[in-house]
Amino acid sequence: MVDVKSAIKRNLTIPNFLSFLRIIIICPLFILLLNRDYIRAGVLLVISGVSDMLDGFLARKLDQVTQLGKILDPIADKLTLIAVVISISTIFPVLLPFVIILFSKDALMLLGGAYLLKKRIRPPAAKWYGKVATALFYASMITIILLSTVWDIQNDTLTVVLLCITTAAMIFALLNYAKKFVDLLKNHNNNIKGNKEDIKEN
Repeated sequence: MVDVKSAIKRNLTIPNFLSFLRIIIICPLFILLLNRDYIRAGVLLVISGVSDMLDGFLARKLDQVTQLGKILDPIADKLTLIAVVISISTIFPVLLPFVIILFSKDALMLLGGAYLLKKRIRPPAAKWYGKVATALFYASMITIILLSTVWDIQNDTLTVVLLCITTAAMIFALLNYAKKFVDLLKNHNNNIKGNKEDIKEN
């Protein structure tokens, strides 16, 4: 029987709090961006980005890696990415191709994760290449916002370069997660095959 108190205590960690914080600030961040309140939106985006980098580091450093954290972290990443890109793309139409790529990537990852869960396979936690892609996303978005709104600089070349770098990092992460997905399925199928052979021998 599951010990509820023990489970709650185990999941009350600093890394999980940071992941919850990132999820909580998504709504005000989205509203501020739509209202073009870029200063406060930028502050929230920086908080989100810093907490994203800290939660994984602290989880390992403090030995507070939990199953809940492995789920919350990618959810917070994806929801933040989607909220920011949708709001920014309504203001900067040049981001539309980036939005399509982002949604395609996240849709594929969500479908892959759902398929693994259906097979009773635990989806992998966020890897370094996923974190790098997310960090580049934050850096690119903050740079584009600051240039366009704070300093009133419209540099389409820089915007395209930043988006290309970020998109390349996301595709690289997707390919690596796809490889991990295939490896997990292969191991799962091999284990099932091995168990069946053991049963036959017995």
